Amino acid sequence: MTGAALPNDGRPAKLVVRDLVKTYAGRGDDVPALDGVDLDVPAGGFVSLVGTSGCGKSTLLNIVAGLDVPTSGTVLVDGDEIVGPGPDRGVVFQTYSLFPWRSVADNVGFGLECLRVGRAERRARVGEMLGVVGLSEFADRLPRELSGGMRQRVAIARALVTEPDLLLLDEPFGALDLQTRHSLHEFLRQVWQRTEATVLMVTHDVGEAVYLSEQVVVLSSRPGRVLEVVDVPYGRSRGPEIRRDQRFLAIEDEVDDLLRQPSFH
Repeated sequence: MTGAALPNDGRPAKLVVRDLVKTYAGRGDDVPALDGVDLDVPAGGFVSLVGTSGCGKSTLLNIVAGLDVPTSGTVLVDGDEIVGPGPDRGVVFQTYSLFPWRSVADNVGFGLECLRVGRAERRARVGEMLGVVGLSEFADRLPRELSGGMRQRVAIARALVTEPDLLLLDEPFGALDLQTRHSLHEFLRQVWQRTEATVLMVTHDVGEAVYLSEQVVVLSSRPGRVLEVVDVPYGRSRGPEIRRDQRFLAIEDEVDDLLRQPSFH
């Protein structure tokens, strides 16, 4: 399928991007990053963006997060135009971005503090989320006392505890070793199943994108355009065994072939 990612099974679109253009001022001519991107992410869906370095995938995610502004075009969440960061979008970056002086529980509860949620409700919601991510017994620990994978779990819990409409992940596992990455793939997949969150993830790892996503959006080289949208024919209930499935391997090959097209060089 070529073009915008369309909602599956009649689901309404949680995120709608239309004719998105982003250019940056250069020393001479402007530098184009994104050019006419159209994208729909269905409510409760999991969509990944892949492409070579510099193709604009993180720029797109930052615009959706409200951390950058488009040159032109429209970005809507639940029909409302994005005008800046907001609690309706949770963001997780490759670096953990945790407050080193705060405990795990206080890191997770930071967004709730910003929303001025009462202490009792905040404690209850943080406790519930720590249970979801399997870190209840580490509530009072500091980030430096945790492994890299555990710190990333804290970052994901912090993003989810405010119950955002959209979870945005920018290379969330890129700094981790292979075994830890695979462990967190299972963790994220289970969290997605339990919370029914809508997820948009940027990754350079094709296997990761295919394993976790319902759709993989392949961006062309700069300026980024939607080159292809590849559907992944597995439901929410998937496990490590699909990595050996011939369909899985064929989808990986399809995406790899797209990334090797001349337009990427």
